[in-house]
Amino acid sequence: MDSNLFSRRRAERFAQLLDEANGGRRHHVRSRADDELAPLVAVGQRLATDRPAVEVDPDFRAGLRAMLVATAEREGVGTPAQAGTAPASTGARGSLLPAATGRRIRARGAILVGVAAGAVALSGISFASENALPGDALYGMKRSTERAQLALTSSDISRGQLFLDFARTRLDEAATVHGDRFGFSTVLDDMDADTRQGIRLLTTVAAQRSDPAPLDAIDAFLTGQRHAVSGLLDRVDHTYQDRTRRSLALLDVVGRRADGLRAAIACGLPAPAASDALGPAPVSCPGDR
Repeated sequence: MDSNLFSRRRAERFAQLLDEANGGRRHHVRSRADDELAPLVAVGQRLATDRPAVEVDPDFRAGLRAMLVATAEREGVGTPAQAGTAPASTGARGSLLPAATGRRIRARGAILVGVAAGAVALSGISFASENALPGDALYGMKRSTERAQLALTSSDISRGQLFLDFARTRLDEAATVHGDRFGFSTVLDDMDADTRQGIRLLTTVAAQRSDPAPLDAIDAFLTGQRHAVSGLLDRVDHTYQDRTRRSLALLDVVGRRADGLRAAIACGLPAPAASDALGPAPVSCPGDR
């Protein structure tokens, strides 16, 4: 349970933020994780106020219950205090547990709150909003779910692939809203932003590790995305073609960057010092000059 998001400290802070968002007592602390947890807290608030009319899949419900029970057993939530443990102090309320034990139980409980809230939020929202389009009531929830997915992902490779998945989703949306010029351009702007984010993460990992494997994911993305954007170019009228060509040009730049990095890794060059929106910018191999 010491993952990037649900370490004990982050889980406890997540529980505090959820409590504050729902009108609970305000905790006068500020954590570096607050900005990262904010999208997931927003999803939890939206679920509380606008519950989607979705029937939770029985298999998911059973799996979530089994996961929480297993986590409770492993973390000791609900386990009675050891016999003979003396209370740390007595008072009007008569504390039954040592202070340290109480803190551990609260932290473990917070972990379960975080896991349960995150899992339920992502499942319920994704079922309800996965087909939402720009302008739909649930579209904001759809985008919040995507941000929560990113927050739950600790690996840069997995996060980069998620961004590329979102770019594919934006392209599907653009094909549906192409009758709305402003909406069409906005969706393509978001698509290009997701593409840059995903490419930057994957190229950075490839350069740092001198490993071309993340570049394979980029190549697979480019193959499908170029074909789909070219098909979109054929479907839209001239008022949208210039904007579509800019997205196609970005994919060409991405392809050249991936090829350059692959060549640099193959000839043993060190990780590039220069970087831009697409990640490390490699120099040419000595034999290519």
